[in-house]
Amino acid sequence: MGFNSIVLVKQVPDTANISGQVMKEDGTVNRAKLPAIFNHEDRVALELALRVKDEYGGKVTVVTMGPPRASDVLRECLYMGADEAVLISDRKFAGADTLATSYVLSEAIKKIDNYDFIFAGRQAIDGDTAQVGPQTAEKLNIPQITYAEEILSISNETVKVRRKIEGGYEILESKLPVLITVLKDSSFPRPFKAKRIMAYKNAKTLMELEKLTEGNSLLYIDQLKEEYISRNLYIQTLTMDDLKLNTERCGVQGSPTKVHKVESVILAGGNHELIEPNKNGISRLIDQLMEDHILG
Repeated sequence: MGFNSIVLVKQVPDTANISGQVMKEDGTVNRAKLPAIFNHEDRVALELALRVKDEYGGKVTVVTMGPPRASDVLRECLYMGADEAVLISDRKFAGADTLATSYVLSEAIKKIDNYDFIFAGRQAIDGDTAQVGPQTAEKLNIPQITYAEEILSISNETVKVRRKIEGGYEILESKLPVLITVLKDSSFPRPFKAKRIMAYKNAKTLMELEKLTEGNSLLYIDQLKEEYISRNLYIQTLTMDDLKLNTERCGVQGSPTKVHKVESVILAGGNHELIEPNKNGISRLIDQLMEDHILG
């Protein structure tokens, strides 16, 4: 018995390092000036998928949609223990909102097929919408469990999951296949394995192989691709044409979300008052907070 998992991961800008130097005049973030990192909740989702594999067997496939440099996060997934990696990348996907993104992901998952679980982080730090996972499940017409904290048990046809709710938790049982979005504190991701780093550090996508052939008449892309596939170092690359997608549902054209207004928030220090650590000082602090409508 084994269960196959697909994990949706994303490379995101390190928003913890946002400063005035990376802000554009329109108030948006210049992503090119921020380091790219593995979205933490997606790393936790991968950990849960690997735990299912460790206990029950099966295969773990990671999928990301992004620019060519997103291959970095896929190699990190291979270092952790993923069996296969898939990059979905095409200039026509640029500017996609959650609706367009979930459409592309769902079509890619249909192409991959043969899965029991789809794991994803609850949300990405560069969007905070928590919509892509649920929208993908809807397009695949499969059940979903969100805010998952722990997988309690798995049988041939069902899974039992504890999910967080306000003020406590609830236990849900779902038929397979199912999409599960996980919370960042549900598990601690395992570190990279040295042997896997050595094995997969040269894994490459189609775009990266094409760069190797540039200016080298002795290298042919088809032969190079076959060589990397035979060595298990090829990161499958899917484009708009590979997936045969409806262009009207992709990228900006397929994204109904529109930005109404962008505001730049400037945090500045003002006057400060020292509060004495006694009864009178605390009373004055509470009175001030109530006057400013922070309390009460």
